[in-house]
Amino acid sequence: MTNILFTKKEQEQLKCNPNVKAVSEKGITYSDEYKRHFITEYEKGKLPGEIFEEAGLDVELIGKERVHSASKRWRAAYRKEGVNGLQDTRKGNAGRPVDRELTLEEKIARLEAKNQLLRAENELLKKLDLRKAGVEEEIKIPTGAKFELILYTVNKYNLKRMVSYLCEVMGVSRSSYYNYFAEQSSQKRVVQEQADEIVRDLILKAYRFKGRKKGARQIKMTLQNQYNITYNLKRIRRIMKKYNIICPIRKANPYRRMAKATKEHRTCPNLLQRNFKQGIAGKVLLTDITYLTYKDGKRAYLSTVKDAETNEILAYEVSSSLHLEIVLNTLRKLRKHGHLSEGAFIHSDQGFHYTNPEFQAVVKRMGLGQSMSRKGNCWDNAPQESFFGHFKDETNIKECTTLEEVKREIKSYMTYYNHYRGQWNLKKLPPAKYRQQLQQIA
Repeated sequence: MTNILFTKKEQEQLKCNPNVKAVSEKGITYSDEYKRHFITEYEKGKLPGEIFEEAGLDVELIGKERVHSASKRWRAAYRKEGVNGLQDTRKGNAGRPVDRELTLEEKIARLEAKNQLLRAENELLKKLDLRKAGVEEEIKIPTGAKFELILYTVNKYNLKRMVSYLCEVMGVSRSSYYNYFAEQSSQKRVVQEQADEIVRDLILKAYRFKGRKKGARQIKMTLQNQYNITYNLKRIRRIMKKYNIICPIRKANPYRRMAKATKEHRTCPNLLQRNFKQGIAGKVLLTDITYLTYKDGKRAYLSTVKDAETNEILAYEVSSSLHLEIVLNTLRKLRKHGHLSEGAFIHSDQGFHYTNPEFQAVVKRMGLGQSMSRKGNCWDNAPQESFFGHFKDETNIKECTTLEEVKREIKSYMTYYNHYRGQWNLKKLPPAKYRQQLQQIA
């Protein structure tokens, strides 16, 4: 229902319309004749707003939401009960005593409702084993049980209009009946809030694990791998939203998305062709360099070699300059790794480091093949670019004041990334554990 209230002037204006039965600050009661007219016109193909306007009812004044709600309610009532469903029955079901004499149909309806309630009461007493032979004293049913009986009967036999009468039969007040269930609902909310707070604390524990920033998926995997706790991803996201636990999200680079260059490098063709996952650990090696900005605008550079199959960082080098040594030192560290397979090759972009004859000579001496992305096409080396994105999101490089601090932070992150940070597409395992699993299978 809309929250817009009618002013006194607007109420007077609406009351002048013959199709309006009554108007309050919060709503309108339409005449039964108008409801029938509405259904007739609607079935001819007219829109609700159009029917209201033709009847002299200002849609802007009433509100489109109210018009839509009324239309939906009347059509549903008409489908269920026909023309009788469009009659205003609130006067006879307002919870107040009926002064007039009941009709025969109303008396029968009340007797049937009372009969159903007494049946439910009898079933309850049988379950509680209270009616024993020889027991003559009056059996007293707790007030709460009476409320539950009334609710059960109302729901089972669709007696929503008989609540006041059933309360009278059971000797309880209607207001106490509604208050009872309102309090129960309130208690359920308190219990739910307490349960959510427990989950929130566990999520925060995972969120702060190793001091690295994490999103919902990363939190789920950390809870599962580190604390042996399994939560539904939707539940984690709901709790994060509820308690404003925000993880940083990288903005997509529009220039990278638009890159569609297809010209291949003349020396090293693109052998990979984006076939990153070939089922063998240590076969497809991806390499690239990224820059890192720390205190006072200083820059450092990070060169890495990543196993495309396991996402493990096999070697890395940090430098204050972009000299060729940064990639050569990365290769020297890669040589010591020992997790390369037969037929392994290294894939990079067409940067000057990788086209340099000295770099290519070292690659050849190591027995590796060499592949290059198409010019200006970052998608040909997408997993490596993705790693740099996560790395910058989850590290605190900007807070470092010296190059040594940068190196320590990178070393800490590489340990966390390879051995603790679960990945959704690696069966939720960290890269090193996933590699061990692949090697055991092989």
